[in-house]
Amino acid sequence: MRRWLATCVLGLTPFLFGQSWAQSSKFPDQPLKIIVPFAPGGGVDQAGRMLAKQLQARLNLPVVVENRAGANGTVGGKAVQVAPADGYTLLFSAATHLLSNLVMAKPPYDPVADFAPVARVGEAPLLLVISPQLKEQKLSEVIESARATPDKWTAAVPAMGAPSHLATLMLAQKSKIKITLAPYKGTAPALVDVAGGHTQILMDSIVSLLPMAKSGKVRPVVTTSAKRSALAPDIPTAVESGVPGLVYATWYGVWAPAGTPPERVQWLNQTINEAIAELVKSGQLAQLGVEGISESVEQFQKFIAADVTQSAELLRSAGFKPE
Repeated sequence: MRRWLATCVLGLTPFLFGQSWAQSSKFPDQPLKIIVPFAPGGGVDQAGRMLAKQLQARLNLPVVVENRAGANGTVGGKAVQVAPADGYTLLFSAATHLLSNLVMAKPPYDPVADFAPVARVGEAPLLLVISPQLKEQKLSEVIESARATPDKWTAAVPAMGAPSHLATLMLAQKSKIKITLAPYKGTAPALVDVAGGHTQILMDSIVSLLPMAKSGKVRPVVTTSAKRSALAPDIPTAVESGVPGLVYATWYGVWAPAGTPPERVQWLNQTINEAIAELVKSGQLAQLGVEGISESVEQFQKFIAADVTQSAELLRSAGFKPE
């Protein structure tokens, strides 16, 4: 009898341990943290918080958003890079994240090799606004003034390497103007300085700038979309306004630390894609001027490679040198 019991226990041991392992390895079974590497209130922050709220509703687990601004987004990026590679700490950022080693002389990490791409979730056109104290109304007038008096025009840049930065370089390149760049720690402080007349121009996601544009605190000039935005149909596009080829979009993505188990990355990709689909269906993303995107991990990886190549070429052609 004892031998029979011992045999039964030994036979059940793998099963019992297997069950215990399966339960302990359930993912996720604790709160997720999403780090946004910019100040609250900007387009990246708003999109990140919207996604976090939707994920929390789907998972029935807390999803905490933490803002860690500074150093072109690398303060927040570093916090994710050194976090445990278990899928519980994620980075929500934009193209800015990919270009830190192109715009910084001493980047704290390799933005491609040190992170695991999880999902690209959306893209949105940029809006160009200027200080309301300026007399210029149209893009042609801005360009004419910037050509005549370049020392009077400074562009606020929420982060070097951000879509805002690249779009500003593209504007200067295509309109043949020179403009001084002033780096900021996020969209919100940059927007405040443009409204106050301390800097003259800002290009960033339409959702970040439109409220102050509508209130008259900054003056909207053009969007960088291929066609007029449904959020602001009265604002012309840059192409309409005489700058062919100035079509540019910011985009948002999610990354995990390098070394995160592939099965968890795939699970996060699927779950985030489902959350984005719900946000598209409800119209919430459209309210931010964001077009939802659903891609596999592999598609996101290919997009990253192409985007880095294009951005590096734009920086090189503009004569940009890392600082």
